[in-house]
Amino acid sequence: MDVQSTPIDYVPIFFQMLVALGFVVLTMTITHLIGPKRKTSDKLSPFEAGIEVIGNARAPFSIKYFMVAILFVLFDIEVIFMYPWAVNFREFGVEGLIEMFIFMATLLLGFIYVIKKKALEWDK
Repeated sequence: MDVQSTPIDYVPIFFQMLVALGFVVLTMTITHLIGPKRKTSDKLSPFEAGIEVIGNARAPFSIKYFMVAILFVLFDIEVIFMYPWAVNFREFGVEGLIEMFIFMATLLLGFIYVIKKKALEWDK
């Protein structure tokens, strides 16, 4: 027997979404209307991790900071690919060993490229 869905089957889902959205809007509106409104200089000042803000938050960072972070993530991801390989090392045999050598060689070439471009030097 072939069961087909009709638009009327989606009415309960639509009704549930409507009730959930209505609850959120109603709750936020009521708390905004009846909640306390005490604006002080302490509440209006920016606060980050218990430290008073000094200076502009949009101070420029050196691109080296972001390069090191991206390179760390890039080379750290290699470990994610190496764990399954190490667990199944015997099952992969010589072919798996050759593929891992190719993978490691590719990473080594990338690392040599990074060193040649002096992306890890902080002085410049």
